[in-house]
Amino acid sequence: MADFTFRISPNIILGSYTASRLGQFAADYGSRFMVILDPLLKEVNLTDKILQPLVEHQVNHFVFDDVTTSVSANTVENALKLAREAHVQGVIAAGGAKAITLGRAVSALFNEKQNVYNYFDDTAISAESLPLICLPTTMRDIFVFTDRLPVIDSRSRRIKLLRVSPSLSKLVMFDPNLGVTLSENQTSSISLEILSIALESYLSQKASFFSDMIIEKSLELLSYSVDGSPTLSITTPPNELLCQSGFMASLGSATSSLGAASLLSLCINARFNISRSLTAVILLPYVIEDAMTYKADRVAKVARIMRVATSEMSDTEAAEKFAAEARQRIAKAQLPARLKELNISIEQLSLAAEDAGSLELMNSVQRSMNTDDLFALIKKAF
Repeated sequence: MADFTFRISPNIILGSYTASRLGQFAADYGSRFMVILDPLLKEVNLTDKILQPLVEHQVNHFVFDDVTTSVSANTVENALKLAREAHVQGVIAAGGAKAITLGRAVSALFNEKQNVYNYFDDTAISAESLPLICLPTTMRDIFVFTDRLPVIDSRSRRIKLLRVSPSLSKLVMFDPNLGVTLSENQTSSISLEILSIALESYLSQKASFFSDMIIEKSLELLSYSVDGSPTLSITTPPNELLCQSGFMASLGSATSSLGAASLLSLCINARFNISRSLTAVILLPYVIEDAMTYKADRVAKVARIMRVATSEMSDTEAAEKFAAEARQRIAKAQLPARLKELNISIEQLSLAAEDAGSLELMNSVQRSMNTDDLFALIKKAF
């Protein structure tokens, strides 16, 4: 076995009402902040919960909420220009993956002299980053604990993974109360995407005893959140369990790797502005069926942890039951079951498969795959 090295970074806080302490924590890093807010937070009346603690602790800040459906190089440059003109001392990013990604980009590139395009060829970002505090409001973020930063090349709409410091974020705060405004449909979609992230990390060629431990706990918590606890001893509310599960799936993915569905959903979002979560959910049953051919025992173990299959079932039976259950949950949530329901053509999807196939992370997905394998998965789900 290869040597195991583990360094904890960033600091992580998870618990109810932790967002109310944002001003206290921010004051430790500076007095002038750029606050990048997901526009959806205003729609669900969560903006004050994030900004009021800053006001109470007299932390100067300005809000940037021009966060579009995806984080492009042009968006990053616009945000950087405003941050530099304001001479901010730190960045706070709150919301879904788009807001968190943009916050990481501004933090990483603030002290660099070149524009973002110069780092698309794997040139290292070497300047010291600004202090960054992240508040993911959708319970999970597949890059927040990694040394990769997904930015879209505005010229080609292709995703680029910039290499950043693994200690980019100073603090990541998970507050379950920031997710209570999610609709039942949104919660179901998030739950299924967390399952997809956890499963692919568990199947990854980079999986280890450590990532397995984290992912198995994430799956257990997800099961309790979705289907309830099997005993009366667990009284934690479902929204807190889902937050804990999402956090652990994100951390487990960072210690293992993303899979084919995550990379495809990333590239489809970059080219066509289609929700990453929705695409990953559609691909989930097909990822399960594909994995049955080479890691049926691992798929079966996930099915048993999720209480979809019993110990009496064979690995093949458990895996088949798992795939069927995933489809039932997608149908119950009234989510699209096929990629063609997203109003996208197979020809367009082939471009996304080429983009995903060229990413370095393809070397550690669930099995040895190339562009043809990715396109085959797309065709099955189309």
